[in-house]
Amino acid sequence: MTKQKVTIYSDGGADPNPGIGGWAALLRYGEHEKVLTGNDPHTTNNRMELQAAIAALSALNRACDIEFYTDSEYVRRGITEWIDGWAAAGWKRKGGKPIPNQELWQTLWTQVKKHEINWHWVKGHAGNRDNERVDQLARKARLAITPADTLFEDAIQVYVRASCKGNPGPGAWGVVIEDDGETEQHSGTEAKTTNNRMELVGVLEALAILPADRPVQITTSSDYVFQGATGWINGWRRRNWLKKDGQPISNQDLWQALDKQLTSRPIHWINGKGAKSDQPQGLQEASQVAVEALKLLTES
Repeated sequence: MTKQKVTIYSDGGADPNPGIGGWAALLRYGEHEKVLTGNDPHTTNNRMELQAAIAALSALNRACDIEFYTDSEYVRRGITEWIDGWAAAGWKRKGGKPIPNQELWQTLWTQVKKHEINWHWVKGHAGNRDNERVDQLARKARLAITPADTLFEDAIQVYVRASCKGNPGPGAWGVVIEDDGETEQHSGTEAKTTNNRMELVGVLEALAILPADRPVQITTSSDYVFQGATGWINGWRRRNWLKKDGQPISNQDLWQALDKQLTSRPIHWINGKGAKSDQPQGLQEASQVAVEALKLLTES
């Protein structure tokens, strides 16, 4: 009997990581398609990627011939390269420690063995329509259980974006500030820098402009800034600004400056990452401000 041909796209993630997560899967067979989504209030990126794959395969009620697309190398390589060795070793690593997410890998492996599957890695956020679709579905699933953002009373709204030509290379930051119905735009440039550095400089320059006694809400689409400011910075501070491997963190001077701001005034962070059309207007304007500043720098 000929197996039914099915195409699957899956994605998942947590924000921050670990934190609140969502996953999504798209199954397409013939002229039909099925969308699956889910979420978890306490999870990780990798667990959500695995859960998406498990849900997709569990939805099939017979053996199928599958083309499976994922932007997770963790999932693809785990299934195609590592899992046989894990199983042979009793689901332990060389040092005897259990495989992370063992129960999910075992469940996924059981599902995988029911089908013929070709695994494909697809680069995330690179224009693949179906990959972008499951990315947005996973994001919506995550946001569905994310507590509503609580604004500080009288908070100043700050939107920060950066733009670089090369990484490193000439770069710029753009900031939009909204306060009491008025809007300001600010920008700056550096001849040789990185995108991450410009994102941080933009945040610090905005805070330097604002009154020290006013609460601030900062919206950024930079995972580096958002996760650093809301999670990583605590570990860096405890380790005297070193990474877990003992190496100095990148942009240490900027992170230390931001740490002082975080302890001296109320700052609420919003992750505005997502499709451009879904981003707040202020974030889109900040992006344009950064792009225009970079253009002036490189054309002068």
